[in-house]
Amino acid sequence: MAVAFEVTSGEQGAWAVLCVSGELDLMTSPVLRQRVHDAVAEGHHSLVLDLADVFFCDSSGVGVLIAARRLLRSCQGRLRLILPARGAVDGSHVNRVLGALGVRRLFDVYADLDTALADEQDPLSA
Repeated sequence: MAVAFEVTSGEQGAWAVLCVSGELDLMTSPVLRQRVHDAVAEGHHSLVLDLADVFFCDSSGVGVLIAARRLLRSCQGRLRLILPARGAVDGSHVNRVLGALGVRRLFDVYADLDTALADEQDPLSA
């Protein structure tokens, strides 16, 4: 059974928002990579990746997140991730994967879109 992967986009003020759902893996990560590049090429240097509906992420997905961070930093941009706690102590799957690999501290992580869009808010601590 194939699992649907989807990336939808929108804008909220100065922020481009990409909402990702499904599995972020070797087969789907190139789609997200391209959508991030497209957003930056369109002049968006403030990007929120809403990963709340990503239920699986492998190393290629993590690679796309790190590459997105690098791309946005190279153009003095900002990247924020939405990784909500889902009632579990460790939070979302992506959050656990980033933590296990020791790269979560590289990202500004927020619990929801409203918090991520509010400039005065501090990211969740690693």
